[in-house]
Amino acid sequence: MVQMELPDIDLDGRVVILTGADRGLGRAMSLGLASKGARLVLASPAVDGLKAVAAEIGDIAGPGHALAVETDITDLESCENCLRAAVGAFGTLHVLVNNARRLRRDPGKPEQAGHLPFWECDAELYRQTVEVNVAGTFFMSRTVAPYFVELGYGKIINLSTSVRNFYSEHQSPYGVTKAAIDSSTYIWARDLMDKGVTVNALLPGGACDNGDPNRPPAPERDLLPADIMNPVLVWLCSARADGATGWRYNGSLWDAAADPDVAAAGCREEASIRGAGQPAG
Repeated sequence: MVQMELPDIDLDGRVVILTGADRGLGRAMSLGLASKGARLVLASPAVDGLKAVAAEIGDIAGPGHALAVETDITDLESCENCLRAAVGAFGTLHVLVNNARRLRRDPGKPEQAGHLPFWECDAELYRQTVEVNVAGTFFMSRTVAPYFVELGYGKIINLSTSVRNFYSEHQSPYGVTKAAIDSSTYIWARDLMDKGVTVNALLPGGACDNGDPNRPPAPERDLLPADIMNPVLVWLCSARADGATGWRYNGSLWDAAADPDVAAAGCREEASIRGAGQPAG
């Protein structure tokens, strides 16, 4: 259930591909966008999960608002099929949300299993994490970018993480891959400058209560709601964000009492990890 108060922004007619949409943060973001009128292309290898989320969207927004597309983002042909399915079903595409990621640990393992010194990390897990989080995000973005350029309009939103995970102990390989996503965001934003296509990073701002059954109970731990990013995501997917590119947006900084444009500006993380010449917007 969506709990965050969403801005008064209508996304009717907007078409969004959202990867990793079958559970957790991806499910929460999908439901939030659908509640504002967006059409969702739900992408993941987990077809049953996608169908369940599509059914939830049907209950929220009515029929015709969600399409489940089995997608492996590490396979370029599968990414291209996802784009074809989106355009075929809805006639166009406006936004790609790169949410899919390889977790820090293997399925079924407790959370602490993903926090190890780098030399103790499983080599295969490291390789898979880089392939999914870095190469997979690139494959999806490489697929949609030419379409957006030809259209003269589009938005790429890459899910990132808190900067502390880029340098804290026991954050390899996850922090390594998310640092690469930030770098990709800034490079792609410049590559697409003046083409009508924006690229931004979005992060929760902390650990989220995303229903992970392998996270041990910790009553003293203040987890963010799974839909913490929904308000700023709705803004990013809208025409109000057309001038913003090359930024990191922190969902936990959203001020629901402020005008959406002011609230979004307040979510920008100002710490410079890009160097000089930040794009305006």
